[in-house]
Amino acid sequence: MDQIVYLSKSRFRAKSFLVMLCIAGLFASCVSQKSFVYFQDTSHRDTTAMYHTDTSYKAIIQTNDILTIFVASISPEAGKYFNFSENPNETGSMANGYLVDADGMVHMPLVGKLHVSGLTSGAAADSLVKKLEKYLINPSVKLNIRNFRVTILGEVKEPGLYAVQNEKITLPEALGLAGDLTVYGNRMTVMVIRDNGIKKEFGIVDLTSRDMFASPYFNLHSNDVIYIEPIKAKRFTVQNYYKVLPVLFGGVALILAVYQVLK
Repeated sequence: MDQIVYLSKSRFRAKSFLVMLCIAGLFASCVSQKSFVYFQDTSHRDTTAMYHTDTSYKAIIQTNDILTIFVASISPEAGKYFNFSENPNETGSMANGYLVDADGMVHMPLVGKLHVSGLTSGAAADSLVKKLEKYLINPSVKLNIRNFRVTILGEVKEPGLYAVQNEKITLPEALGLAGDLTVYGNRMTVMVIRDNGIKKEFGIVDLTSRDMFASPYFNLHSNDVIYIEPIKAKRFTVQNYYKVLPVLFGGVALILAVYQVLK
């Protein structure tokens, strides 16, 4: 009789352990759907509510930037003195551009030194036009920062360095270039690292909230670094996958074997 009671208790314990193991596995693998949904209206405001995004940002030329400068005038031959290419939309090698030196200057034929550091592309182009009027008839200038780029790291499908041709890009657009976040990316703590020339800024953006549109990090600046940290589920997977999984399967197999014997 005692043996029968002991076997019954053993079977009950084995079954209880299996049930607890299954429940624990389910809880470990569950991640709230809200963690994946972008632009949620957490305050239950009208869906047509306006979110004021700062659209005034314009890229500022800095030292060590590389500028693409295309000069045109009534005389097509005159542009050859200034242009690396006959195509105004040429975006080839960085070598085919004007480097802003440590003093904030670019060196151009005839014009000589032109101070551009601290100016927008439009302001620098206007300044160059005034200089060129001494040598060309009705000159026009197309100028842009060739090395405007952002770096995207962490839990995205295609991390890397991305060049931006029009000197303007938003955080969602940049993440779109990188193929969006992986399922392991933490959408609530997207870090933007920005160099303001004096110190590094570290901003946190929550992609699951519509308030991100009002964030000062919604519009990215040149050389911004975006880092997507992994959620805890990814950390557990990476750190313990090879250690825990074999033990887990071995334990389950042993339990099933014992269960079958006791049964």
